[in-house]
Amino acid sequence: MIYLFLLILTIAILLLIADKFLKVSENEIVTKINDLLPQTQCGQCDYPGCKPYAEAIANGEAEINKCQPGGERVIKELAELLGRESLDPAKEKKDPQVVVIDEDKCIGCTKCIQVCPPDCIIGAVKKMHTVIEKDCTGCELCIEVCPVDCIDIVQLKQKFKYQKVKVSID
Repeated sequence: MIYLFLLILTIAILLLIADKFLKVSENEIVTKINDLLPQTQCGQCDYPGCKPYAEAIANGEAEINKCQPGGERVIKELAELLGRESLDPAKEKKDPQVVVIDEDKCIGCTKCIQVCPPDCIIGAVKKMHTVIEKDCTGCELCIEVCPVDCIDIVQLKQKFKYQKVKVSID
């Protein structure tokens, strides 16, 4: 019993030492850029998510104007953070849009749920699915994977205003 305790204690100490010396430091500017992005993970910037886009901006591989959901607000904040000139959005600004599922046609395949970055589609296998309208970014990723073509894009009737809340834990 004592040998087992000593073994566990030794492994714990080795893990603490390894954590201290092998820690990978996060690039601070990538973290700041990523904090400004809306975290919708929609891929409209041609990157698979907000963090890869933040890394590309920090490395000078991408312009600051590709985030469609963030719009002009994010472009201005990124320009201010990086000391760059504010640019016009890379893509034409779309009116807010959301997807709608024709619940009579839906077969419950869950393919749309699997590709939805903000997790705004709810449903279960072989059950009807629906969209939480206020969380949908209108990225259209779910439309192309639907095997029965029961998902349509519509203009948003009501605008939801989100305020980004920054929380610091000391």
